[in-house]
Amino acid sequence: MNQHRVDHSESVKWTPNVSLTATKRDIAGLIERLHFDLPEGLIWLDQSRVTLLHASWLAQLRSELLPLLGYHQARALITRLGYSAGCRDAKASLERSPAQSWEEMLLTGGQMHTLHGMVAAAVINIDLDENRRRCHIEFVWKNSIERIGDDERRFHNSESGCWMTVGYAAGFLTTCYGAPVHFRELACCSGGHDHCSGIAKFADQWSDSTEDMVYYSALQMSEDDATTATGPISLQPELLLQAHNASGIVVGRSTAFNAVQHKVNQVADTRATVLLLGESGVGKSVFARQIHDRSPRSENPFVEINCAAIPENLLEAELFGVEKGAFTGAGATRPGRFEEANGGSIFLDEIGTLSLSSQGKLLRVLQNHKFERLGSNKTLQADVRVIAATNEDLEVAVQEKRFRADLYYRLNVFPIQIPSLRQRTDDLPVLIDHFLKMFSTRHDRNVSGISGQAYRMLLAHNWPGNIRELENVIERAVIMCQRGEMLEVGHFPQSQLAEAAKRLMQLDEAGNLAHSSDDLDGLPATILDALNSQGLNLEGLERAAIKAALAATNDNVARAAKLLGVTRAQIDYRLKKWQAE
Repeated sequence: MNQHRVDHSESVKWTPNVSLTATKRDIAGLIERLHFDLPEGLIWLDQSRVTLLHASWLAQLRSELLPLLGYHQARALITRLGYSAGCRDAKASLERSPAQSWEEMLLTGGQMHTLHGMVAAAVINIDLDENRRRCHIEFVWKNSIERIGDDERRFHNSESGCWMTVGYAAGFLTTCYGAPVHFRELACCSGGHDHCSGIAKFADQWSDSTEDMVYYSALQMSEDDATTATGPISLQPELLLQAHNASGIVVGRSTAFNAVQHKVNQVADTRATVLLLGESGVGKSVFARQIHDRSPRSENPFVEINCAAIPENLLEAELFGVEKGAFTGAGATRPGRFEEANGGSIFLDEIGTLSLSSQGKLLRVLQNHKFERLGSNKTLQADVRVIAATNEDLEVAVQEKRFRADLYYRLNVFPIQIPSLRQRTDDLPVLIDHFLKMFSTRHDRNVSGISGQAYRMLLAHNWPGNIRELENVIERAVIMCQRGEMLEVGHFPQSQLAEAAKRLMQLDEAGNLAHSSDDLDGLPATILDALNSQGLNLEGLERAAIKAALAATNDNVARAAKLLGVTRAQIDYRLKKWQAE
């Protein structure tokens, strides 16, 4: 195990010996959020379905994953599973109590971790400052479920084994604090200690966090790294959480994001044609560039073409070039984009917009890699890898005779579906943090961070425009912000984020927080109306209360349950029962 020195030279104020289980009322409240629906075979924690498993399942899972995947890949997978669980619990906690302080979030996270039965969590020292964006937390974990067994010890000699627990802590705090938090385990019961301990800080507060943070990404490893039992990975650029390239940056930690990264790693070093599918704004061009950068063609040209931006009568000349005198105005021979990309890759964006005539001309190049310049009879060879992208369902377009079936089959060799931002909400904290820093530097604003209210408003938005919309919203807010300020709710476009703000909080005309959306009016009067019409009937009162709560929360079952002081499962059970009746 690598030993890392802990620097306490900064002048900080410590809050010592904070017990996460001392507040009995809070623990009792968490336990009450568990509900067993035995007739349906369901266990609920708030609105999430959970399950009970024997503690030995994790040890058995690890003992099979290690020989199958190797140390590094197994550790990365287990770490990411914990990270995803932490993100889910943090989002549920913020939705339940959006006005929590940083210390309250920390307390809730530790209690949730304990409630899952993973560890008994305690905080030894805390240094939190939301205004200065400072985070330094020292943890102690007792009775970790991830103690390394003898069977696992045969495959690696690492003394640190709490991978899922580390991932959970990082995911929970990252989602709560709105910036990447990295947790480092310094001592582990697997190494002979009587407890596990570590430190959590913002990723940019660590001077040497890269080695640990690669485990949050889909790893592309050399053969030497894959077969090495333990020890640090050879840190190549493609292993980093953020992969830079000329057209953008790939950022993400979510399961959906890493599923795409696995496919990118699998296909990048081949010659296969790749078809990128997904909504507008999900970053298809960035992934296309990443495929090129990770391929053997990375030193050769990457040519990007937006098919929707080229007029039909100029497309052939643009793609394949023009011979001198081919038409009026063609005063010189000009190579096309396929010639420019020779030996490299060509990215055909918005390929679904091509006319049937243009599709036929492109098909020949994909079939035999040959073409002629416009006005020439000399055949040229195209040593080009094609990467195409569209936000349209090409199968539907084929059925409607708007897209050639033979071209579709040529393009659809290796399709990759890029998830929308709604499908990878675990990535919102790292994306927000990345764009905030990028635009703060670009526009010389020196933004100090983002307020808790503004951050939670961004979390609550549905992002129909995906990453492109997120990027534009943050850039606009940074421009509106004065130098050295923190981004507040008022810096963001209220018309664009109005629905998210309404769901999360009530705002006054100045954009300030007025009161929680849980303080809903109208419920008592509605129930009294029902009582007057139905009499003092208990079943009728129950039905009226649930219907009124659903009406007051726009049919949000989770919020209605919270309003009534019951679990979501209890309301779901009654709704199903009434529907059956």
